[in-house]
Amino acid sequence: MITIPYLTALTTYFSYGLLFAFGQLRDFFRKIFDWWRTSNLQGYAPICLGLEDFYIRRLYLRIQDCFGRPISSAPDAWFDVVERYSNDNNKTLKRTTKLARCLNLGSYNYLGFAAADEYCTPRVIESLNRFSPSTCSARVDGGTTTVHTELEECVANFVGKPAAIVFGMGYATNSAILPVLIGKGGLIISDSLNHNSIVNGARGSGATIRVFQHNTPSHLEKVLREQIADGQPRTHRPWKKIIVIVEGIYSMEGELCKLPEIVAICKKYKAYVYLDEAHSIGAVGKTGRGVCELLGVDTADVDIMMGTFTKSFGSCGGYIAGSKEVIQYLKYTCPAHLYATSISPPAAQQIISSIRVILGEDGSSRGAQKLARIRENSNFFRSELQKMGFEVLGDNDSPVMPIMLYNPAKIPAFSRECLKQNVAVVTVAFPATPLLLARARICISASHTKEDLVKALEVIGRVGDLVGIKYFPAEPNKQQQEPSTMKLE
Repeated sequence: MITIPYLTALTTYFSYGLLFAFGQLRDFFRKIFDWWRTSNLQGYAPICLGLEDFYIRRLYLRIQDCFGRPISSAPDAWFDVVERYSNDNNKTLKRTTKLARCLNLGSYNYLGFAAADEYCTPRVIESLNRFSPSTCSARVDGGTTTVHTELEECVANFVGKPAAIVFGMGYATNSAILPVLIGKGGLIISDSLNHNSIVNGARGSGATIRVFQHNTPSHLEKVLREQIADGQPRTHRPWKKIIVIVEGIYSMEGELCKLPEIVAICKKYKAYVYLDEAHSIGAVGKTGRGVCELLGVDTADVDIMMGTFTKSFGSCGGYIAGSKEVIQYLKYTCPAHLYATSISPPAAQQIISSIRVILGEDGSSRGAQKLARIRENSNFFRSELQKMGFEVLGDNDSPVMPIMLYNPAKIPAFSRECLKQNVAVVTVAFPATPLLLARARICISASHTKEDLVKALEVIGRVGDLVGIKYFPAEPNKQQQEPSTMKLE
């Protein structure tokens, strides 16, 4: 739970109130000026009502240059950012031919596989020449190649489950699977900060949804006990099934799930555990097998394991791993498997090759080195940010570290100033986060060198002083402490 300083909350509310007031004033005058304009849509209801897109028009467009920045190179430790300009106060942005070489602190390239790799890239090219970029077919038609079968076996062995099924899109993995696993008469208990794909999947299932406080096992147990006692709404019949959904690493908080406690509670109340490892699989654990390995949880105690290939594996798509019966059932019923085009064969080969590197099956120790480096880089960067006085969320070993900004004016200020000094960061605001909890989300990669991280810390430190986001007192340097110690002696 984030505790906002009173003064910070007050100034943030005041800033949003000011933006809202001026936005309403501009809308009022716009209606007056547009009164005499003829419309080609007379008789039609407006697709976008004024209040529905108010946030986009009056708040987001002012700072949209901080989002969706196009790049023109692989998302490695350094990449090329395309410069843009606007002639209409940021309503539209036009690209230029100029490129800025920037340090990449925004991509999910945790293990560095998104760039050319000596083992993966040649095999991906070979797969491209053999199978083409797309199967142009769903899995149940002509979209299953030998690469897809090999990938599913590889993923199942890697995560420690009997079987797995893969999809071409990570978001659709959650949103399409949940309505198949549970429906009316079932109960979904979801962490309050679960990803939007889980939220949409749960809503589409028709099941009853209850939420427990973020990463709080005691509240989860309270909700479970109450819901089991009450039963289904109106009829009070027992629930057909109960699924508890959590994430391995929460993408906006950088926190590790309290999986051992949650699994113990679910066992006690006979509820199924659905674990989303989008940000944790491949990135944490001694051999990259995610939070189960890191926290010492037997994968047999997790009923459904979900993950994506877009982070640690440098590819696209997602997977579901579980028992053979569950996976066979999903292959017969899941619309993402029955109707969607299968994952691209070269993308599937990239995943297989990266897993082999992680496990050392390429004949080298590069996988172990990458895992050690991502852990060292993450813990070093987090500790240095905290020493500088930033409010940093998350746990050790997590490669995701949000820096709290709070005030809306500090979102574009932080992003633009970092970009000026060739450091590309991702800023996140409402509706991806609560209104008061805007932040910059730093993602660390194994491809970052110590020099890269030191440069990033220097830039972020300077910008933090300029923008005023160091909400805690900085720790004194050792060099500053030594003279004072000498004087005392």
